[in-house]
Order: sequence, then structure tokens, then C-alpha cells
Amino acid sequence: MTKNIGVWIDHKRAVIMVLSDEGEDFQKIESGMEKRIHFRGDSTSKSPYSAQYQQGDDQLDRQYMEHLNKFYGKVIEQLRGAESLLIFGPGEAKLEFEKRIAHEKVNVQIVGIETSDKMTDRQIAVKVRRFFEKLTA
Repeated sequence: MTKNIGVWIDHKRAVIMVLSDEGEDFQKIESGMEKRIHFRGDSTSKSPYSAQYQQGDDQLDRQYMEHLNKFYGKVIEQLRGAESLLIFGPGEAKLEFEKRIAHEKVNVQIVGIETSDKMTDRQIAVKVRRFFEKLTA
């Protein structure tokens, strides 16, 4: 059974489109992250004593990455049985996700990584269908 997956991903959510011999399946996974909250270099206080009351940058970065890795892990769970994977989306999340897949040694062939802006679910579905149609043509 052929199973191709397209994942549109950013730091807030992932939209997963599964194309298989049995049809199409669409899933969304929310990261639970809103915006990257006051991380490295974001200090707004000018008080000379404020630094002692703020969490260290390293700790905040570590918490942020732990949260993202849990999110990426949830998305990776949906890749089971996939033969080919297209990863696309805005920003750095797609590249971080690719590294996470390599780190987890997920047995899937990444056939494309593309930059794309925010898209509707319908646009994502069309993009994934067209990508894999061209690949198999």
C-alpha cells in the first residue's frame, strides 16, 4: 500500500495530509504555543535589578525547545507507515522538524522541503495532491 504524507508545519500547528490507496485523511495538531514569549534578548525592563528576577535565557530556550520537541513528536507519530514525506511551511519549523525526524531515525523518505506561506486546509490538500501526482508521473 502506497502512503504519501504532506505536512504543513509552523510553531503553532501542523496540518497533515495523508494520501493512500484507500483515500485521503486530514489531521491537525496544535502545539499549544502562541507566540514565542520573551526569549533570548527580549528583556523589556530597564531596572538594574530586574535580571535577578527573570528566568535565565538558557532555561527559557530549553523550555521552548522541550515544548516544540513534544509537538514534533506528536506529528512524527502520524508518519507511521509512510513511504514519502513532503514538509512545507513558513519559517524555521520545517527545518527543525526535518532534524527531529533524522534524530528519531524515522523510516520515511523526505522527498521535498519547501517554503510556503500560511495556507487554508483546501490549499494544503491541493498542494500535497499535485506534488505527489508530479512525483509519480
